Amino acid sequence: MESRFIHLRATRPCAAGLARPGAAGLPTRRAQTLPCARSRVVARRVRRPAAPKRSSASPGFRSLGRCRGTVLIVTMWVLLVLAGLVLVLARAMRAVADRSANELAAVQASAIEQGAIQYVLSSVDGLQGQPPSETDTPCEAVLVGDGAFWILRPGDDERTYFFGITDEAAKVNLNTATLEMISKLPGMTSELAASIMDWRDTDGTVTTGGAENEYYLMLPDPYECKNGPLETVEELFLIRGATRDLILGQDVNRNGVLDVGEASSASSGTFTSSGVHLYQGLVNYVTVYSAEPAATATSSASSSGGSSTTTSSQPINVNVSSSALTDLLRSAVSASRLPGVQDRIRRERPFRNLIEFYYRAGLTLDEFKPMAGKITASTGTAPAGRINVNTAPKEVLLCLPGLEESDAASLVAQRPTGDADRTNIAWVVQALSRQKALAIGNYITSFSYQFSADIVSAPSSGRAFKRCRVVVDARTSPPKVVYRQNLTHLGWPLSPDILTALRSGTPLERLPQNVAQTAGRKVGG
Repeated sequence: MESRFIHLRATRPCAAGLARPGAAGLPTRRAQTLPCARSRVVARRVRRPAAPKRSSASPGFRSLGRCRGTVLIVTMWVLLVLAGLVLVLARAMRAVADRSANELAAVQASAIEQGAIQYVLSSVDGLQGQPPSETDTPCEAVLVGDGAFWILRPGDDERTYFFGITDEAAKVNLNTATLEMISKLPGMTSELAASIMDWRDTDGTVTTGGAENEYYLMLPDPYECKNGPLETVEELFLIRGATRDLILGQDVNRNGVLDVGEASSASSGTFTSSGVHLYQGLVNYVTVYSAEPAATATSSASSSGGSSTTTSSQPINVNVSSSALTDLLRSAVSASRLPGVQDRIRRERPFRNLIEFYYRAGLTLDEFKPMAGKITASTGTAPAGRINVNTAPKEVLLCLPGLEESDAASLVAQRPTGDADRTNIAWVVQALSRQKALAIGNYITSFSYQFSADIVSAPSSGRAFKRCRVVVDARTSPPKVVYRQNLTHLGWPLSPDILTALRSGTPLERLPQNVAQTAGRKVGG
């Protein structure tokens, strides 16, 4: 308790010092209080309670503590919200950065694709109707800029990839082939074959099993029968009897390899000693683009060393008399036989094809070989749809009139390979009998002017890729693109190891080469 001194003045009235009103001798006035003699100042010690110490239990301290706790909680919430905003912003920035990187990769892939198309155009330019050499035209992981491209082509083994530029003349032309030839295509049905004939002809007569306007106009989404040539192979989907499985086969992504997702559908494929043979559909055996330039009578030939080469881009027409033909005959036929050969040529004209020219002109095989690649029997209009017997697969050769399995195998076995002269079809008369050689003479050629390329392009980051199929026409110089189809939606067609290597930073020069799909090896084994 705190002690304090309080000074008190006691003023107690006294009888002697108090004047009463009305007393004698004194005037009446207000009473006055006078200090008494006994008045004194009393110092009294007073004890007062000391102020209590504040404790945590006191109301004031509790209010102050409550305020401090509220500030702490609010601060923590503000920090939490700010941290969340930072995370959201960082994630948004990461997404924007990824999107920008992906868009950049897509632009790079498109630029690489354009470079690949120019590569194809330059590869087929100036070849005088010959397919580009596989050794001189690499098509696997070709480096261009900050990326690479691959050019896929169909092959005969579904367990590995094949790379190269595809010869369109090695296929059956749907616009010119006969009903018999179309009917012999792998997997072809009689209904679709007849409907193709009705679709491309100009009349309204229905071929047996085919379809004209009466069928197409009754469809839920009706349209008219074209009655004109097909412009693309995909136009087959409009024709009666065409199905996706029949046209595209089991090879869903069209890469020629039995992939994981395609293994379940391979039960309908052809079983061989190595496993399941993948049915790749009609798309790999048919075309609508193959054509040759029209021959003229002004073509000339000149000799260089021991062999003669055609200086013009067009072969010499044997159905037209010209000094170029005379010079060519003089270089190939002996002087003693030349007059007789020339006389037979004049009497036997016109010749429908070179095989007929060989037999009816009475040439020997040694005389025919040097000139076979420099002559033609076509005149006027450009011949279209003839099959290049030097490059066509066995499935296509079997579509030629009168040929059997053994004949197609003989043609494949005896045709030129490697760097041999592929402009020559003289070897056909050795591989087939005279009757069969004459039967196919109108449908074969040794020249190719249209080519297709299935291009896959990717930048070094592996973030994006592009895939397209282009068809180029080399009848003119420079060649030109006549068709382009985007195939990116089919997915990555090569081994996933390539994309994995790119995304892991593997240099382009060290990319995996020709890695077959695991599923393909399992099914094939």
